[in-house]
Amino acid sequence: MAPAISISSVSAQAALISKPRNHGITSYSGLKASSSSISFETGSSFFSKNASLQASVTPRIVPKAKSGAQISPEASYKVAVLGAAGGIGQPLGLLIKMSPLVSELRLYDIANVKGVAADLSHCNTPSQVLDFTGPGELASCLKGVDVVVIPAGVPRKPGMTRDDLFNINAGIVKSLTEAVADNCPEAFIHIISNPVNSTVPIAAEILKQKGVYNPKKLLGKKNLKLIDVDVPVVGGHAGIILPLLSKTRPSVTFTEDEIEELTKRIQNAGTESSLRALAGDPDVYECTYVQSELTELPFFASRVKLGKNGVESIISSDLEGVTEYEAKALEALKPELKGSIEKGIEFVHKQQGATASV
Repeated sequence: MAPAISISSVSAQAALISKPRNHGITSYSGLKASSSSISFETGSSFFSKNASLQASVTPRIVPKAKSGAQISPEASYKVAVLGAAGGIGQPLGLLIKMSPLVSELRLYDIANVKGVAADLSHCNTPSQVLDFTGPGELASCLKGVDVVVIPAGVPRKPGMTRDDLFNINAGIVKSLTEAVADNCPEAFIHIISNPVNSTVPIAAEILKQKGVYNPKKLLGKKNLKLIDVDVPVVGGHAGIILPLLSKTRPSVTFTEDEIEELTKRIQNAGTESSLRALAGDPDVYECTYVQSELTELPFFASRVKLGKNGVESIISSDLEGVTEYEAKALEALKPELKGSIEKGIEFVHKQQGATASV
C-alpha cells in the first residue's frame, strides 16, 4: 500500500504540506482525528519527496467505529467563501473542498468564479461546489450556510499604505457583512480582508445595527502555530500582534536576537479550525482577533477555546507572567491597535450618517 497523507493545517494563504505516516492521518483540512478514526487509502503515489503533486488519484475515506471523544467525519456543513476568485480565495476554496466535514462549498465573487468552481468540482471529495456571481446572487449564496469566510477585497500592494487598503476594503466588508446578517446570521464569520484590525470592528458594528451580533462567532484571521508547537499570540493583526514566546509549549528558551527574529516571522502565519469545533471536537484552541475584555481595548487577539456555538472562553492566563520584553511590546502595540479599531467603528457611523441625511 502506498504511504498515507498528513495535511497539517488550513491557512488562508497556505500550501499543502505532507509527511508519510503509518497508514493514518492526524489532521485533515481542519479535521483533527486519530489514526483509529479515519483511514486514507490510495492506489498510487500522491506526493513526491519534495511535496509536489505527481499524479491524480481517487482517494477513499473510510470512517471507522467511534470511540471515546473522537469525532466522525460526516460531510454536513455548508461553507461560503466571499471573494473566491482572488489570490486568497482560490487556494482557500481548494483546502475547504478537501475537508470531509463540508457538504457544500459555495463560491462567490463579482467575476471569474465559475471557472474556479468548475476546477474545484473535479476534486473527488464529498462536498458539492456551487458558484455565485455578482450582488444579485449573493443572498442565494449565503442562505443557510454554517461558516462564512471573507477574503474579498484587494491585497496590499507595493507603495500602498494601510489607509489606502482601508479605503478600498472597508466598503466591501461592510456590504458583505450586511448580506451575511440578512441571510445567515447564525454563521461563524471569518474576516480575512485587510486591514483586519479595522475590518473586524466594521463587521461588528454592522451586525449590531442589524440586531444579530454574536461576539462569539465573529473572528479575525488567526496568527499562531505549527502543528506540533503552540505559541500564544495576542494583540491585533499584522505588525501589531505579539507572539508570547515565553509561553511556548513545549517550553523553549531563546536568545534576545532569536526572540526578535521569531517575533517578526510569527506575525505572518495563519490557520483555521471552525469546522472541527462545529463537529464537536472538544479540544479546539486557536488565537484569533475577537471582542475581548482582556485589556482596555474592545477587540484583542488572544488564545480562545472554540465550540459549537463559537468562542466558549478567552484564555486570560497567557497574559500572566510575561517577560519584560513582552510586557513592553504589548503596551507599545496598543495605541495603533486602538486607532485601527476606532477607525473601523467610525467608518460605519459615517456611512449611516450619510445615508440618513440623503
